[in-house]
Amino acid sequence: MSSKRIAVIGGGISGLASAWLLAQKYDVTLFEKNDYIGGHTNTVEVDGDQGPIGVDTGFMVFNHRNYPNLKALFAHLGVASQPTDMSFSASINQGQLEYAGSDLNTLFGQRRNLLRPRFLRMLRDILRFNREGKRLVGLDIVPSITLGGHLLKEGYGAGFRDDYLLPMAAAIWSCPTHRMLDFPLGSFLRFFTNHGLLDLTGRPQWHTVKGGSREYVRQMLKALPERAHINSPVVQVRRENEGVVVRTESGDEAHFDQAVLGCHADQSLQMLEAPSDLERSILGAVSFQPNRAILHTDATLMPKLRRVWASWNYLASQSQESQPASAVSVTYWMNSLQSLAQSKDYFVSLNPLQDPRAETVIREISYRHPVFDQRAMDAQQKLSLIQGKNRLWFCGAWTGYGFHEDGLKSALAVARGLEVSPPWSQEASPVMAPPVELGVLKGAQAT
Repeated sequence: MSSKRIAVIGGGISGLASAWLLAQKYDVTLFEKNDYIGGHTNTVEVDGDQGPIGVDTGFMVFNHRNYPNLKALFAHLGVASQPTDMSFSASINQGQLEYAGSDLNTLFGQRRNLLRPRFLRMLRDILRFNREGKRLVGLDIVPSITLGGHLLKEGYGAGFRDDYLLPMAAAIWSCPTHRMLDFPLGSFLRFFTNHGLLDLTGRPQWHTVKGGSREYVRQMLKALPERAHINSPVVQVRRENEGVVVRTESGDEAHFDQAVLGCHADQSLQMLEAPSDLERSILGAVSFQPNRAILHTDATLMPKLRRVWASWNYLASQSQESQPASAVSVTYWMNSLQSLAQSKDYFVSLNPLQDPRAETVIREISYRHPVFDQRAMDAQQKLSLIQGKNRLWFCGAWTGYGFHEDGLKSALAVARGLEVSPPWSQEASPVMAPPVELGVLKGAQAT
């Protein structure tokens, strides 16, 4: 192992994976501000019927098609997974409109949907959007064309937009519906195509981690004994001629040869003592949406009709037109998602329209998710201009689509830039390392 020291800041998937990979070759120290390692991998232990069970509150699901690196990581760690149901429902205006996409019985869970012109047009528009989306995804779409602009130009109905597409997209990205309208159309269609969301059949099988997603974190931490420090928020990263100085909130300073910032882009920028103009423009271009997650047992935050309950349940009190600034509200039915055979139903509600009853609340957590407008997409393309320069590396799910696979891919890219490969086949991990100047690596060996 090299005696060179590397600091990794942030204990989410990107930072943890970076530390885990780099520890194969370097002396690594991981700093995490929270009282646990994992970031959005946050499993809460509750008292189940037969003893403690782990309920996920952030990262919950993955599939083998779109998460090849995560699949390879779990296989290497020996982390077991199980198939899950990824059904989706919508409950709008206190249950005035409710449906789920599981089958015809749930689609027309409210039998009056058979007679609603808006609902029937929504179904026609779904088929049209799926058909046209497959055609457009192969074309060179101008980056400035947004999802909202496309829907308006092509005359899609309000029912399709407000009762189906924006609710589903907002639930996927944990983003307000009005901000989804600014999503670049090309990127949106590529994501939907890759995940089979433009198909009514043949979608990938999703999985959850047995015992909760914390299981993979536990396995990774075994490779970092006494190197992962919780309750250690970093307040400053200072570059000096001989290396990088990391200062924590307690005032302690530690010297390293290089540092990896595996946190949100804006947090990384805030830590830098003297950011360059390029660092300011790139890291400052990505905005983040705060989201409030509550683990609870209050079924009133689910659709009113039990037969339309799904794993993901979108709830809205008003249409997107009349309430454009509202945060997305989704309730995840964890018994369905994690195959929890319990007499009690467990839910995770993201930005609930009303708070669950106090006696049903188990845990409340604050998360932040990246918002993917054109500025964020442009920043991703420019990341290589600051990556590995002046002893600093940047990673995070914000460098991709905001998901676990993106966070892991960004960590793999940083590791490869520092001449570390993953302990699984290269074919399973199609990630390009960022361009690295020889001087950067030589600098890592200089002190």
